[in-house]
Amino acid sequence: MVNGRTGTGEVSRITDSVLELNVHLDQDPPPKLPLTLILALPRPKVIRRVLRAVCTLGVKRLVLLNCLRVEKSYWQSPFLSVDSIREQLILGLEQARDTVLPRVELKPLFKPFVEDELPDVIAGTLPVLAHPPAPEPCPRNVQQPVTLAVGPEGGFIPYEVEKIIACGFQPVRLGERVLNVETAIPALISKLF
Repeated sequence: MVNGRTGTGEVSRITDSVLELNVHLDQDPPPKLPLTLILALPRPKVIRRVLRAVCTLGVKRLVLLNCLRVEKSYWQSPFLSVDSIREQLILGLEQARDTVLPRVELKPLFKPFVEDELPDVIAGTLPVLAHPPAPEPCPRNVQQPVTLAVGPEGGFIPYEVEKIIACGFQPVRLGERVLNVETAIPALISKLF
């Protein structure tokens, strides 16, 4: 059951027109990570895989954000419809044997989000910005809630990096290699938690 408990189901009767189950939902789903992921909106063909992956990994909240290197046409993608997002999240839940949907928010305006909303989003968390040229490595095994910002392919532009850092984010790197979004997200999450 979505947003409910997990358990088992036993087929008690099956015919050409009927399938009856005895269902026992008596277990809690796996806990979500104390993680808010702020992600520059990826290319439409990538967004479905990213949605499934972040859901499978247990991300609690996902904010899809606009920035200069995000093509305007991406925001018109049918993959951003409520039904399409939910479909990918359900697939991620099935993979992880989870039931609790993450919260997904679309933020098509960078500056108003960063200036007006981001300070509240990061309150009580460790704000981390994935930024390949950063001198500090990504922290490991963090024991507190985290807000992680990940830019688009090619990264955030300097203005966007400055605005995010001004909110209190610590820029960190994963290593010498620059990774695409699909690779960077699981790598960052596995280091952080």
